[in-house]
Amino acid sequence: MTLPILYGVPLSQPVRAVMWLMLYKRLPFEMVLINPGSKGEKGSRNPLFLAKNPAGTIPCYEELDTGIVLGEAHAIMCYLASKHGWNDVYPDDLQQRARVDWYLHFHHRNIRDASTGLMAPHFRKDLNIPEVIQRTSLATLERGLESLETGWLAQSRFLVGDQLTIADMAAYVEIGQLQPQFANVFNFEAYPNVRHWLNEMTKIDRHDDVHAVLKDIGDMSMEEPSLEKIVNANKHALAVLKECLTNL
Repeated sequence: MTLPILYGVPLSQPVRAVMWLMLYKRLPFEMVLINPGSKGEKGSRNPLFLAKNPAGTIPCYEELDTGIVLGEAHAIMCYLASKHGWNDVYPDDLQQRARVDWYLHFHHRNIRDASTGLMAPHFRKDLNIPEVIQRTSLATLERGLESLETGWLAQSRFLVGDQLTIADMAAYVEIGQLQPQFANVFNFEAYPNVRHWLNEMTKIDRHDDVHAVLKDIGDMSMEEPSLEKIVNANKHALAVLKECLTNL
């Protein structure tokens, strides 16, 4: 059987979510490097990649044996869980699954703003994100975290009860990257339930492997990472991923 292909780079938050799910569930795949925003041979704006994913976004997932191509991390994760019967991370109970879907829809204009406001300005200079958008995104993130603090995580270990789901993986790759051990660009003092959940997520299998890229880049609170550091961190992360896939 031909291995499925995941297009993207480990530094991408949604790419990491899909990587994490596939490694967690021990599903072999091939990683193909695609640089976001580039028109080069391995760029997301290259015509060959746009033919697969007209939006020019990563991740993109492809199965050569079935012909299916999917963009958008959440769509990919839902598809994989449904296809392989991963009911532990995407419940077959209709109401529980609906709660997972609820978070996944909520994520895009709330928690996802962690990247727009606090991460992308350091890595994607080509986007030229205005300061007013960065401030607005930070405010949106804070409102989203308050929702998690007082609602989703107020009385449960994970976002949808006491069982890990793809909602947690999707949320963590955005929120977790801001922690002191990684970028160190947000103070979580006002969010004790979120802090507890973050700690729980670090214990999930393959967490360290998936987040090797962030560990290499390190603290960005005082100094922006150089392009060389970003490139080397992605290369190391790909090497870590290759070893993980070899040992599945």
